[in-house]
Amino acid sequence: MSVVKINVLTVPAEQRETLEKRFAHRAHAVESSDGFEWFELLRPVEGTDNYLVYTRWRDEQSFQAWLEGPMKAAHQGSGEDGGEKPMPAATGSTLWSFEVVQQARSKNG
Repeated sequence: MSVVKINVLTVPAEQRETLEKRFAHRAHAVESSDGFEWFELLRPVEGTDNYLVYTRWRDEQSFQAWLEGPMKAAHQGSGEDGGEKPMPAATGSTLWSFEVVQQARSKNG
């Protein structure tokens, strides 16, 4: 059964561009991970400073393998060009976990 992980990132307005650039820079880092199905970065439109990072995985084991492998390595490495590691763009993070129990697709395409 597929699982969905939503990372809720609190991002001050002055850090939004930084966060989006960092995600764009690493856009393809997760795509080849075993069990990976989908990714979206959702920008808040009104009433919140929270970005949502939506990922969908074949199963919990696939997510955990990515979390403990490639994701952990990417966040522990040095900065670009071997320089100092940049400060986080987010001031807080919460991980929500869900199992997919129903889904529907557009019949128009």
